[in-house]
Amino acid sequence: MALPAPSEDEAPVDPSAIELRYRYHRARRYARMQARQERRLARYRFYIVMTVLLALATAFVLGSWHEIQRLFGL
Repeated sequence: MALPAPSEDEAPVDPSAIELRYRYHRARRYARMQARQERRLARYRFYIVMTVLLALATAFVLGSWHEIQRLFGL
């Protein structure tokens, strides 16, 4: 006797495929969270480096101005 054909409502489900999809979507969510955190940290690093460079440039300009005044008696 032949087996009845499965109906369209009853698709064969592989339990391991479900677990793989859960793992896939968890990994994507984790990657998005990591990327968001990395962007935030990169933004902080950028502002810190810019602040340090601005402070160094200011110190250089003030030091140069002081030396120019001392040398030329301004």
